[in-house]
Amino acid sequence: MRIVVLAGGLSMERNVSLSSGTRICRALRARGHRAVLVDLFLGLEGYDGAPESIFDAPDGLCGDFSVAREEPNLDAVRASRKDKSENIFGKDVLRVCAMADVVFIALHGACGEDGRVQAAFDLLGIPYTGSGYLGSAIAMDKDLTKRLVAPYVATAKWRALKYTADEIDAIADETELPCVVKPNANGSSIGVTIAHTRGEVAAALTECLHFGAQVVIEQYIRGRELQVGILDGKALPAIEIIPKTGFYDYANKYQAGAAEEVCPAPILAEWEEKLRSATETVFRVLELSVYSRADFIVTEDGTPYFLEINTLPGMTPTSLVPQEAAAAGIGYGELCERIVTSSLRARKEGRA
Repeated sequence: MRIVVLAGGLSMERNVSLSSGTRICRALRARGHRAVLVDLFLGLEGYDGAPESIFDAPDGLCGDFSVAREEPNLDAVRASRKDKSENIFGKDVLRVCAMADVVFIALHGACGEDGRVQAAFDLLGIPYTGSGYLGSAIAMDKDLTKRLVAPYVATAKWRALKYTADEIDAIADETELPCVVKPNANGSSIGVTIAHTRGEVAAALTECLHFGAQVVIEQYIRGRELQVGILDGKALPAIEIIPKTGFYDYANKYQAGAAEEVCPAPILAEWEEKLRSATETVFRVLELSVYSRADFIVTEDGTPYFLEINTLPGMTPTSLVPQEAAAAGIGYGELCERIVTSSLRARKEGRA
């Protein structure tokens, strides 16, 4: 098949996306597909050939991407674009996507995981991988997700609010401690703070203003961090995350050796069943499709508290869904292939 692996974009998870996309593209090419890596925002600016010949480009235009410890400089990315327009789609992106048999969406964060790209592809009749635009948009909104799933699964107490800098001290004074402060629509734990003091709450709220005016303040639940991938609507084996320092933040997620990841997780069968049930329930309630990954804190009594669900989970060398798939006997190349075939089937049947 002719496959565009769409990555990059303009979210704070740009580098993660490029790392995922590179690995996906090479895996699909190894399985005989004419896959090519395309940056959503920069498009084909660095490609000298005709767009029609892009699927025969050497090595699928894959570069060598690794996720730096620091978050990307998006201002520098914008400045590097020859086309200075505000269009989210770079040079010839929609043109080559329309020529593909399917677009593998390897985007992460607000630029691609929030449903806008999926909606555009639906309007243009371009088949793509993963969940549809509505489920993607809902899952990206932490507050809305919790509102919808709270009747069905345990979740920490939370509140969502919009605020200005002038209101930060008052909000910090009335917040119950300890708590977790996070932007309402970010991924990769960017901007997330576990706050134990009023000062830490105020500092976290100040930082979150860089990511938008809406924040979620969540009750801090002490327990073990477990995450569960889902493929074709069925939960994969749970994986336990044990950061060597701090919590599972951006740096600990993508730097090799920064966290211990144990899969299958060393938990009781009863805990595994509860996690499986909760993951599949959230997946169904939000009407997601094909694959995802849900994050939980499990307390001493085995109660899984749902945190959030990711509709485009990472596929980097350190990412969790590939590890969980491997524990279920599914290699990386097969995982990518199944995401493609299941997505095409879901699109054809109108299930996404």
